[in-house]
Amino acid sequence: MRIDERKPDQLRNIDFKLDFIKSSEASVLASFGDTRVLCTATIENNVPRWMKNKGHGWVTAEYGMLPGSTSQRNTRESVKGKQSGRTLEIQRLIGRSLRAAVDLEALGERTIILDCDVVQADGGTRTTAINGAFIALSRAVNSLLNDRKIDSYPIKKFLGAISVGIYKNEVILDLNYNEDSQADTDMNIVMTEDCEFIEIQGTAESGSFSNDQLGLMLNYAKKGIKEITLHQKKLLSSN
Repeated sequence: MRIDERKPDQLRNIDFKLDFIKSSEASVLASFGDTRVLCTATIENNVPRWMKNKGHGWVTAEYGMLPGSTSQRNTRESVKGKQSGRTLEIQRLIGRSLRAAVDLEALGERTIILDCDVVQADGGTRTTAINGAFIALSRAVNSLLNDRKIDSYPIKKFLGAISVGIYKNEVILDLNYNEDSQADTDMNIVMTEDCEFIEIQGTAESGSFSNDQLGLMLNYAKKGIKEITLHQKKLLSSN
């Protein structure tokens, strides 16, 4: 049994609270265990300059951690005058992941921005952000479709993201902070609902891992992402 008494291939408790922010086109508070990420969608009727007059849209993301999201206060990056390399890497991952699920031509010449703000961090903030941002994105494009601003539904496939790793020589799914901070191997995986890979980020923090361990990590990720996308489908179909 793990620190929180989960089985090795068991996800943390998942919760998505819709319309958490009333002023945005779509919002969701995504929770995996004690990790909370607020994801909001903003629709802009323009595209980046380099995309103008090409007949398709753009999906992008921004990511940040609130000062009180960890046990020691995070200094706001705006105070530092620049974003950290970690922040830039994560928000690019979120944007790449979401664009893989969208027919940008069907979106028309408009941009959807997903803002992902970590309210509370307990491991897996980037994967929680992707899962929540996908729901906010889906809700935003539904509003465009309902308002007849687009002709067809641009979401090609559902997607999910989850962490896997090796902790105390055991492969585990959905690492919390204590597991992540002591993991021998840490990996983040983004996949579509039909188990096609979008991105794999992984490294051995100490030592190395075997082909069999890699295979088990991928299988755990597939299992977890199937559960996540099923959760997303049920939520979106009922709202």
